[in-house]
Amino acid sequence: MTIIETFLAHQNPENASGMKRYMKNHFEFLGIKTPERRALSRDFLCEKAKEGCVDWVLVDKLWALDYREFQYLAGDYLKKVQKWLTLADLERLYALAIQKSWWDSIDFLDEHVGSIVQRFPQAKATMLAWSQDDNFWIRRLAIDHQLGFKLTTDTDLLAQIIRNNFGSNEFFINKAIGWSLREYSKVAPDWVRTFITDYEAELNNLSIREGLKVLKRSSV
Repeated sequence: MTIIETFLAHQNPENASGMKRYMKNHFEFLGIKTPERRALSRDFLCEKAKEGCVDWVLVDKLWALDYREFQYLAGDYLKKVQKWLTLADLERLYALAIQKSWWDSIDFLDEHVGSIVQRFPQAKATMLAWSQDDNFWIRRLAIDHQLGFKLTTDTDLLAQIIRNNFGSNEFFINKAIGWSLREYSKVAPDWVRTFITDYEAELNNLSIREGLKVLKRSSV
């Protein structure tokens, strides 16, 4: 039985209804929750990872399928083979990001884009270009690709990407800006405080609230 057949055999209509509703009815679901999805795919992913390369035919096939769990499976697979992603794969990740776009898929693609940027610093120029892309989901990827970088965050790059998105009324952009600042504030609170103070007039209120959450808790 293939992994696709395995997933199809484990449909749960009751779960699917609630999962679809949670995602604002943008996608169809099989009703396989995350712990079960990971259990069902564990052996498959381990075997695929032994190939020592990225199987983009598989990724594209999973992304094309109707049920959202298959996009999640593609993300799980990419995590397994992340170390083999190269600079050239940014174009492929871009193509995934603009298909079936929603916050869930964009947020797990963040990590894969970030992995490439960490290993290939020349990709920073691409992130600057993405930060001004016509597609706001691509801009969100650029804003949040350094999540988890901690003290290795390129603050000049982060600041410029955020500045490139000043004036946006898009919720998912302003939320992403706040998220990037909040995460970085965990290791560099003074930098984040200064950035928010310096650009308070240009930052959206949502970005400011999100960016200050950790700082406010730590000051209580």
